[in-house]
This record gives sequence, C-alpha cells and structure tokens, in this order.
Amino acid sequence: MADPMRIRATEKDGEIDVKVLMKHDMESGQRKDAAGAIIPAWHITNLVATVNGKQVFAAQFGPAISKDPFLNFKFKGAAKGDEVVVSWEDNKGDKRTDKGKIS
Repeated sequence: MADPMRIRATEKDGEIDVKVLMKHDMESGQRKDAAGAIIPAWHITNLVATVNGKQVFAAQFGPAISKDPFLNFKFKGAAKGDEVVVSWEDNKGDKRTDKGKIS
C-alpha cells in the first residue's frame, strides 16, 4: 500500500488552510519502459476531504497530474482540534484514507 499522505491543516481567522502531499506514481499510460512497452495508466481518480462527517472538498484527477501530487485548499466552518479526513481512490481500485488535526 502507498505511503501515508502528509496532511497539514491550520486555522487562521476562521479559515482552514489544508495542504496534502500524496505518494502515488500517477502514470499517464503514455510513457514507455526500457523495453519499449507502454506503462499502463495508474492514477488517482477521485479525492474527498471531510471534517466532522461533512464534505469540505472533492476533486476528480486524470492522467495529466504529476507523480506525488500536492494539493492545497481552504474552507470555513471548522475549528482547531477538528480532524480533516482525506480519502482517494485510483483507477485500479486502490484506496487510501489519512487524517490530520487542525492546529
């Protein structure tokens, strides 16, 4: 399974700033290996972030996103100590969920 996501969430003046670093190879399906064979597409397709059971961010990714994607988003309606839960799923059905506390 992939390495854990690195999630940093900070609150300032009622706004939560979330930074997420995801470990994933994100293959486009257009590169070739040393033998000339096409490397199959393998990338995150869906990502959702929730706080206290409420969705605060959602995204759909495609093959054009780079390896180990970094994501930054902001939202309102949470407080220090709340937990941000980030989940993704890739085109092979692999899933990952990690959590980070708002500081």
